[in-house]
Amino acid sequence: MKSTATLGDLRQWAIATLTDVSPSPLADADRLLTTATGADAAALRAFPERIPAAAAQQQFQAWIGRRRQGEPVAYILGEWGFMDLELAIDRRALIPRPETEHLVEAARAVRGQRILDAGTGSGCIAIALARARPDAAIDAVDRSADAISLARANAERLGTPWIRFLIGDWYTPLGARRYDVIVANPPYIGADEPEIHQGDLRYEPREALIADADGLAALQALISGAPAHLTRGGWLWLEHGHRQGEAVRGLLQIHGFDAIETRRDLAGRERVTGGRLQGEER
Repeated sequence: MKSTATLGDLRQWAIATLTDVSPSPLADADRLLTTATGADAAALRAFPERIPAAAAQQQFQAWIGRRRQGEPVAYILGEWGFMDLELAIDRRALIPRPETEHLVEAARAVRGQRILDAGTGSGCIAIALARARPDAAIDAVDRSADAISLARANAERLGTPWIRFLIGDWYTPLGARRYDVIVANPPYIGADEPEIHQGDLRYEPREALIADADGLAALQALISGAPAHLTRGGWLWLEHGHRQGEAVRGLLQIHGFDAIETRRDLAGRERVTGGRLQGEER
């Protein structure tokens, strides 16, 4: 494009460029344009005649080129919003999504001072809980040392340095520790599911997305191992695929949980299920 292109020109060009490759071309164009130029969303509409600096235009056009190739906006920018957080994000971890906010809300309502985030990724769940519950002792586990490095950096930058990060597979690094609530967003997509090859998922770490047993293997491991790491009356809350609610409820019941509850996402799909370990609270 010409260096005299206006905000309006750039915006229209980006939307047209992304229309056939992105499910959200307008939102993508606006997020990338505001970041590249420093203009806010209101200015894009109120002052479309403004001409951004040439360097900003070049940066924006390069970003749109990457987005057209399928790269997620979060990875292009290196940051992404989750609840009231602005997290550093890259290909070491999944991109935080609105569905996971329901998981945080469920865990936040549980009484108790000891919390485990199993499979922390970017740290978004642990950090959101730490900011809501600064008096809680929070551990965050991930088998990926790269993800732990990213999560620890996010925790430091966002003012929750007391979170303890541990490297290991689910409960392996915990020893005999017990918690009042365990929360997890594990991999739950089956290896044969077509969405793995579509959209942003193509760029995200596969080990954080795909699980054996039609996507249930990680959920099964978390549920079966939870009683050894929960206090009696403690809660386990899990995010899962929208067709997995019934299976997760059944697994929780088999492994000694009651008060089982499933919450739906904004699209009305079953997305988060939790249960209380039977026995007296302590």
